[in-house]
Amino acid sequence: MKLFEQRQLAERMISNMAQIKAVVVRCGNEEYAIPVEQTVSIEELEKVNPIPHLPSYFLGLMKIRNELVPILDFQQILYGNSAQEDPNAKVVVVQTEGLFFGLLVLEAKEILDIPVDRLTTQGLLAYSKTAYFSSVANLENRMITMIDPTELSNTLNGMEEIKGYVKQALSEDV
Repeated sequence: MKLFEQRQLAERMISNMAQIKAVVVRCGNEEYAIPVEQTVSIEELEKVNPIPHLPSYFLGLMKIRNELVPILDFQQILYGNSAQEDPNAKVVVVQTEGLFFGLLVLEAKEILDIPVDRLTTQGLLAYSKTAYFSSVANLENRMITMIDPTELSNTLNGMEEIKGYVKQALSEDV
């Protein structure tokens, strides 16, 4: 075997072993995944203090471990109906560069190792309005859409208002 062929084989073996660890959640009948390295915790939905005049997907602020965390209804963002009344609903707290926020989902199902070679972006052409879909995991018996929380917080309409409100609320809390 030539050196070039050996290198290609080694690269394929390494890429086959490369995996992304993600928290799999459900909204509607679909599965979505959030990278574990951006996931802080999974919480029960508790008392949320609503804030008027902000986007409808923003439920308000919830106190989690003595921190005020903005809660976004991911079911509302994706499908236009709320997960707030579902008894199985969970809050997945994620961290981006400048913001912690909670995503309310119908279910937090599992932590899954997704092989990198099973990720594709080809199916995302249909999702032009959802830049926060980073790829699709094409697994044997299921398809899981990967979510980029940073892109989500940067592209949702109204997020600048929410970030401003949270910043103000945190400065007043100090």
